[in-house]
Amino acid sequence: MNPINNCLTRRAALQQAGCGFGSLALAGLCADSVQAANPSAAKEPHLRPRAKRIIFLFMQGGPSHIDTYDYKPTLYKNDGKKMPFDDARTIANKGKRGTSERVMKPMWKYRHYGESGRMTSDLFRETAKHSDDLTFIHSMHTEGVAHGPATLFLHCGSTSFIRPSLGSWVNYGLGSENENLPGFISLGPISSSGGARNYGSAFLPAAHQGTAIGKGGKFDKNATIKNLGNANLSISEQRRQLEFLQRLNAEQVKNASKDSELEALISSYELAWRMQNNAPGVLDLSEETQGTMAMYGIGEKATDNFGRQCLMARRLCENGVRFVQVTSGDAGGASNWDQHSKLPQHGPQAKAVDKPIAGLLQDLKQRGLLEDTIVWFSGEFGRAPYAQNNGTGRDHNAGGFTTWLAGGCLKSGFAYGATDEFGHKAVENKVHMHDLHATLLHLLGLDHEQLTYRYAGRDFRLTDVHGSVVKAIMT
Repeated sequence: MNPINNCLTRRAALQQAGCGFGSLALAGLCADSVQAANPSAAKEPHLRPRAKRIIFLFMQGGPSHIDTYDYKPTLYKNDGKKMPFDDARTIANKGKRGTSERVMKPMWKYRHYGESGRMTSDLFRETAKHSDDLTFIHSMHTEGVAHGPATLFLHCGSTSFIRPSLGSWVNYGLGSENENLPGFISLGPISSSGGARNYGSAFLPAAHQGTAIGKGGKFDKNATIKNLGNANLSISEQRRQLEFLQRLNAEQVKNASKDSELEALISSYELAWRMQNNAPGVLDLSEETQGTMAMYGIGEKATDNFGRQCLMARRLCENGVRFVQVTSGDAGGASNWDQHSKLPQHGPQAKAVDKPIAGLLQDLKQRGLLEDTIVWFSGEFGRAPYAQNNGTGRDHNAGGFTTWLAGGCLKSGFAYGATDEFGHKAVENKVHMHDLHATLLHLLGLDHEQLTYRYAGRDFRLTDVHGSVVKAIMT
């Protein structure tokens, strides 16, 4: 190996020395020699936690709440009538208020489910069987009328500024339960509408950013964390290289001023070595029984992709990962929930996720994991109650939509809040996205007002200067 020139910066030296080392850790074998703190170590919560982890089921593109979970008889009574609607999206597109639009009823039949009698459309017949375990919030509203801003707000609490994602805040606030795996993993993350910013750490220490597996809502049987192993070198050769890099970085850490990126890189090498010996087993779905695979729809054409994501989410959570995001759809592709002109496309989109979600809920419950796991289902916004351009689709609707939660000491079989009679705007017990973020953090034992990070002369938090915990949905 060539000697390192003294004029190189510590970061350049680290990058050049690490070339070809793949995912080797610099101190995984000899941790005593490296004094850098582990930024992902488990931390004490602010409050008594009601849950330990979150699985976020992200329906990219905005599923129609009035065609799935928000039953509105008024839409049937007024189907086909021209009526005035006033919302931010209409004003942005047409430059005027109160435009006349044709009311469009739901395209799928609603039915009552469970002892709670919750109403769900035929789009989610399998998930609906678990209605008595779900907590519905029908009064969600958010910021941003287009996918990019609304998706960033959903993930980061801001429509445009670069801010840490929810998963990164959770990782920063609590650390990982398992030192051999990342605390935050995003399965099949979308490539647009914010892209990597949706699982990024922004100004938080870089060690708290999410680890992506797969992309664009896709997660086939070959999806894995890249570069976990090095098949070209023996263990003894890897050990010698590791020890050399370890000595180099011990000096760099000793002499360096605080450098988040350098510390994160060191930490990532350490984690990578531990993952090399632990993660492959966690990521190997072949260890599951055929019965479990079938429960998630794995092996069936329509559900195989999302089923693998959901099963992987369960495996990651039971192995100590704090925050796992599972994505359906990609704004850059044809397969997502954004149906402006062909709402019937919701049919195959729902079929792809319904059975896997039901399987996930059943699996978590029978393993005792649902008690301390929050499952969160949401898009970035909902859809309008009228036909867009008098066609067969619906426009965006940030003023009122539905999300649901399960697990973690929530009131099960319970509905909170309401939209108006058309499902257009949240009107009763309104819940802003900042409120939902505050509530999710609270369930994990984090006070959203105390979970702050000082950057550029001020203290930042996920909820900015807003947000109230929705205690009415908790037991």
